[in-house]
Amino acid sequence: MGELQRTYRGSAQRPEEELHRVGPERALVIASLDCDGDEERDRLDELTELLRTAGAEVVETLVQHRERPEPRTYVGTGKLTELKELVIRLKPDLVAAEGGLTPGQQRALEDRLGVRVVDRTAVILDIFAQHARSAEGKLQVELAQLEYSYARQEGLWQHLERLGGGVGTRGPGESQLESDRRLVRNRMATLRRRLRDVARSRETQRERRTGSPIPRIALAGYTNAGKSSLMNALTGAGVSTDDALFETLDPTTRRVEAEGHEILLSDTVGFIRHLPHQLVKAFSATLEEVRDADLILHVADASEPEARRADRARAVDEVLEEIGAGDIPRLDVLNKVDLLDAAGREALGWRAPDAVQVSATSGEGLDVLSHRLAEAARDRLTRLDVTIPYDLGNLISVVYADGSEVEQESTPDGTHVRALMPAAAAARIRSALQNGHA
Repeated sequence: MGELQRTYRGSAQRPEEELHRVGPERALVIASLDCDGDEERDRLDELTELLRTAGAEVVETLVQHRERPEPRTYVGTGKLTELKELVIRLKPDLVAAEGGLTPGQQRALEDRLGVRVVDRTAVILDIFAQHARSAEGKLQVELAQLEYSYARQEGLWQHLERLGGGVGTRGPGESQLESDRRLVRNRMATLRRRLRDVARSRETQRERRTGSPIPRIALAGYTNAGKSSLMNALTGAGVSTDDALFETLDPTTRRVEAEGHEILLSDTVGFIRHLPHQLVKAFSATLEEVRDADLILHVADASEPEARRADRARAVDEVLEEIGAGDIPRLDVLNKVDLLDAAGREALGWRAPDAVQVSATSGEGLDVLSHRLAEAARDRLTRLDVTIPYDLGNLISVVYADGSEVEQESTPDGTHVRALMPAAAAARIRSALQNGHA
């Protein structure tokens, strides 16, 4: 697990013992859920996969069904007793909660269990810290981690709480706590300034791209749906495609040609159910690649059960709405169809007739997807249909330079040209013909 999440009190695992651990950390999962059946299994499976990606293996799972978590200790008294017995017997390195923990719940659990306790947000932050590669990505992750941990700073100094304030209680504990908080606040302010500088540079680049006639298409979808594999299959971008959640954090943009049309294709961070708000906020600059797209390819895993895929599609919709991309046109792409038999593909076609079925692994359906990308590019172009006098023949080279699908034929009055062109370029050609000079 990441360094920030290693800070805990009262652990049965000594730091020096951690240094000699061989293999993944052992995690005991706890959950307080108001659901059961498929949704419960899906949520627990997802946390198990998150922990695996972070470097831990689940040794046991304890679930309590209740309408809402117990305010003080997350689980009720009976389950807490059962949990303590499991900790004593299994000696896990950490206890991971399926949901979010308040600072008070985390401290109470650590005090009672004597082992490190993390929640789902902490695990996701840890994975982000491992996978961030660019300078901007590392800044975004560090800021998100500090914002998450800021409210938990007081717990690190509980042994000095009696010196917290009031007559006869003021002392170094209060000073140390405030000193720590000030250091964290100052670091967060520095990170925000640096991210604003990066954002301004990104804005300049974005304005340059926005003025380009080349359409921008972004890959979006639930994490591990195969977006990066699809990106590689379409562009040869070489994006990392390990079987892990959030493998891609930093955006990758490549030019790809579809039926003679140039397209800018971007791969971005995968989404997840209830993506922590501080991560959406921290990665807002990165997610501009999605917000500024002309078309979003919503990539989903065709091999998943229908209910799970629908649930994850709703999670993607929520994040797109949150970042202001809810109204951008979308094309559903069902990846991994090579894992389905003929009957499964036929059923998928009936359920999602407008979606494109592809396999980034086998290449199946990529020609259909490329055709749909070309259609999206054509939709942004203007059809030019003009006759260019022979004395202005150099305009024909301009048409070929800026246009696509160019056709020409000689007529008594000049060269009749038909082409698809960016609106601005077509307007310049028409203006030159109207004024009688190139």
